[in-house]
Amino acid sequence: MKTLAAALLASLLLPLTLSASAAGEREWMPYKKLVETVKADKFFALPPAERDKVILYARLVPVNKAFTPADAKLVVVDGAGRTPMPLDAAGRTRLEPKPQWLADDARIWTSLPGGEKMSLSFDIGAVLPEANQWHYATVMGAIPQANAGIGKVAGVFSMFVPTMTSVIFKFDKPAQLVVKARDGERRYATDAKHRVRLKLDKELLKENPVVALSERPFEAEIDAD
Repeated sequence: MKTLAAALLASLLLPLTLSASAAGEREWMPYKKLVETVKADKFFALPPAERDKVILYARLVPVNKAFTPADAKLVVVDGAGRTPMPLDAAGRTRLEPKPQWLADDARIWTSLPGGEKMSLSFDIGAVLPEANQWHYATVMGAIPQANAGIGKVAGVFSMFVPTMTSVIFKFDKPAQLVVKARDGERRYATDAKHRVRLKLDKELLKENPVVALSERPFEAEIDAD
């Protein structure tokens, strides 16, 4: 997803602005600007049937390597309300625009020191069923859906966006994935990082066989490589 983010958003570097605040906190940017920068407003304007297999993440990472995403401690401030915006180890947070925050011009605050910058981009993932067995198109169908959605959301920039081709299944421990195709089972074992990369097969998408996993992945990343 680094290629996708760089191609479309060029990892915008957004400086933190100083503002009177509680000790250790500073205003960073309007919530609306975050939504518009990662095109979340346009993505969620698509009909549900055109985005229901895809997860949109905003990725926010401190440029200064001395800080981790967790150090940012982002909080959305809407009037007297304060809602934490936690980031995972990769700096990602699922982003679905909240109409009330947009209407109220809510602001995002951070605990990073003044003058520090953060790169802002986005990632996409596939929605995973709760079960360890599902039909191929349930998850792999996220790839053509993502490509079509990116084309509509990116507009004139879509020509610079690589085509998504695979889903990377990420596990907490060694696991196996089996595609029970009509012509025989296709077995995949996790690599050293406990991951399985499954490239989209258009014939399997039509056949829609059962996919069985020994463990449930904690994430399914849509990727272009």
